[in-house]
Amino acid sequence: MEQQSTKPVAQLHRMVMEKHVCPWGLRAKYLLERQGYRVEDHHLTTRAETDAFKALHGVKTTPQTFIDGQRIGGYDDLRRFFGLTVRDPAAKTYRPVIAVFVIAGAVALVLSQSFFGSPLTLRALEWFIAFSMAILAMLKLQDVDKFATMFIGYDLLARRWVPYAFIYPFAEALAGVLMAGRLLPGLAIPVSLFIGTIGAVSVFYAVYVQKRELECACVGGSGKVPLGPISLLENVMMVAMAIWMMFPAH
Repeated sequence: MEQQSTKPVAQLHRMVMEKHVCPWGLRAKYLLERQGYRVEDHHLTTRAETDAFKALHGVKTTPQTFIDGQRIGGYDDLRRFFGLTVRDPAAKTYRPVIAVFVIAGAVALVLSQSFFGSPLTLRALEWFIAFSMAILAMLKLQDVDKFATMFIGYDLLARRWVPYAFIYPFAEALAGVLMAGRLLPGLAIPVSLFIGTIGAVSVFYAVYVQKRELECACVGGSGKVPLGPISLLENVMMVAMAIWMMFPAH
């Protein structure tokens, strides 16, 4: 005789249609199973069925979870029910730019190990800065218009000459790519020095003089990164790299 499961039971109602499977429904199902629940998985297979379910229970969204006859709610409500943190979409975080620095640093260390037999070389440091510039520029170039709108809010030159906000990500990408190979220093150095100096002064003035609380456009406006020390670091690294490249390669 098959032994009956002693796991607590949760009823989950989620959209599973031919052309759409709700990702939050899948996440809710996984969360319930991870918390030790046996899930009675009810699929809403048509738009009409979904609308009827929402009207019946007076809810605006799916998925919806029920435990012991009590409606828990959607995915975020389920996380709160289990005492888990819920991401605040309005919260500011340095995570996006830190992720860029970590990836750029990892690639630089691996390349240094591969070419020079050691991860800790001056070339690794050069690559780290150059790769960081290139990746940050790529993020800005995903939506130049959105980046420019945020950038104009605090950059001193862009506020006086708007086209600079649209030129900036291309200039940063150019400088970063050229610096990665130490190519065309006559072009890479002045570009990096120019945009880095203006950027550093602008961030310092906005944050530490005017004491404004702004979001940084450094990751292209897609993340809520506060304008602050890490934003200043991006520009200081560009200036430092430009000065360093004035000297022969070691």
